[in-house]
Amino acid sequence: MDSAVSDPHNGSAEAGGPTNGTTRPPSTPEGIALAYGSLLLMALLPIFFGALRSVRCARGKNASDMPETITSRDAARFPIIASCTLLGLYLFFKIFSQEYINLLLSMYFFVLGILALSHTISPLMNKFFPANFPNRQYQLLFTQGSGENKEEIINYEFDTKDLVCLGLSSIVGVWYLLRKHWIANNLFGLAFSLNGVELLHLNNVSTGCILLGGLFIYDIFWVFGTNVMVTVAKSFEAPIKLVFPQDLLEKGLEADNFAMLGLGDIVIPGIFIALLLRFDISLKKNTHTYFYTSFAAYIFGLGLTIFIMHIFKHAQPALLYLVPACIGFPVLVALAKGEVTEMFSYESSAEILPHTPRLTHFPTVSGSPASLADSMQQKLAGPRRRRPQNPSAIYEESNPKDPASVTETREGTEATTSKGLEKKEK
Repeated sequence: MDSAVSDPHNGSAEAGGPTNGTTRPPSTPEGIALAYGSLLLMALLPIFFGALRSVRCARGKNASDMPETITSRDAARFPIIASCTLLGLYLFFKIFSQEYINLLLSMYFFVLGILALSHTISPLMNKFFPANFPNRQYQLLFTQGSGENKEEIINYEFDTKDLVCLGLSSIVGVWYLLRKHWIANNLFGLAFSLNGVELLHLNNVSTGCILLGGLFIYDIFWVFGTNVMVTVAKSFEAPIKLVFPQDLLEKGLEADNFAMLGLGDIVIPGIFIALLLRFDISLKKNTHTYFYTSFAAYIFGLGLTIFIMHIFKHAQPALLYLVPACIGFPVLVALAKGEVTEMFSYESSAEILPHTPRLTHFPTVSGSPASLADSMQQKLAGPRRRRPQNPSAIYEESNPKDPASVTETREGTEATTSKGLEKKEK
């Protein structure tokens, strides 16, 4: 069975034989082309639309839709955490019964899938509701403590339209839970991917390079160095991969010879591509050069992964080809346009709260400490009223000193000091 097999975090592509010990008829070239082409198309959809939605998410003010910003420290630790999680799952599948583990995972992803799919289809469903639809607002609030020590744990706002989307998503969830059908699996997988690209934001390009570079090594090691990733991917029954049957033309919707692609191979490059789209918009040139360049690079890298996997019939770490393409192509474009400095100095997190005053440089001033404080206040977003602390402060504010008098006072002080020193020497 030729397949693209994924792990829960990142993903890889694999070509292997049937795992149930039975002999399957070889897939037709048409079926293989249809499967791989469908996987490529399904991978592009959440990246493209997730990147567009990430721009609106960064500009939005709804607390429930605020993105999670990934810093350079998070990016450096992620491959280590992913490796520990992958190895832990591998040991669990070796020690405990695979049936019970997958039952728990199915319930967990059943809840997550419903929420992710509801959030995904909500903007689309809003267009179908009539104008006179009775829409009521709700808020789910969980707090801890009381009085001044009260702390919010969950604060989620939703309305009647969201409840309708939640009901429709629940139908897909029940279908997946009962049948584990590959279409229901893909609906959840696409929802997870789109939400990941939309809500996970890299704070700058350097962080993206750290994250992709670390997972580049992670993917190569766990695919070529061990059989851990492939074993977990085959044993893990959860919507953490996109699948498409290679024998669809022969068996229809009941086909079972799947080609697979891990969600990590979509989300990890996708959040980097979404970052470049926000960088394009920050340039205010009405062009999306870096976004389209990285998007084309992803198509090239994933196509190369599928081609090599199909030729050599061996597991391939997809990020081995995706990372150099998604980073190299935009950097070459930046070098050609002379915008490398702008690219690596861009901060995506600054767009989340555009109204927040930020001090970007230290002002150069001379004079008294009061003039320094006044200059600092002018650099911020707006003036602040200062409450006078004592009568002397009121007098100083109503009778500001002239710069010339300040200079004369300084000169007089220096003269007095020099006279005192002369007397001591005598």
